[in-house]
Amino acid sequence: MKLHEIRDNAGAAKKSKRVARGPGSGKGKTAGRGIKGQKSRSGVALGGYEGGQMPLYRRLPKRGFNKPNRKAFAVVNLGLIEKFIGLGKLDASAPITDDILVAAGLTSRKRDGIRVLAKGEITTKVTLVVTGASAAAVEAVAKAGGTLTVAAAAAE
Repeated sequence: MKLHEIRDNAGAAKKSKRVARGPGSGKGKTAGRGIKGQKSRSGVALGGYEGGQMPLYRRLPKRGFNKPNRKAFAVVNLGLIEKFIGLGKLDASAPITDDILVAAGLTSRKRDGIRVLAKGEITTKVTLVVTGASAAAVEAVAKAGGTLTVAAAAAE
């Protein structure tokens, strides 16, 4: 094979449609936009335009605030931890940390840390060291005879 023989795979590169290039092209004159009207002009934003009436997004009240630097936690439920211990994917005798939970496959990624919630039941005595936990989850783990420690996030 030589440099001049290199070609793209068939169908890999699709040529763009060249509009407004004369009547012979089939897309000349109005370039497929029809005749007159707002849609035939450039700079059209029909999504929020209501013919001069105040648009819906401006009529509705604006409420609330989205904190730009808020933390996004990966959520893990106690019932799921219990299930993974039963399947042998987690070792209940050793302390279970954020990284161990990710390695076991309870969540795909750690994000800003892992927060344990009390959904489901836990009966195994476990030692959990995670970034966050609900009060009900801490209570449920203590009731099962284990401990749940909330460690400060390493990212802070």
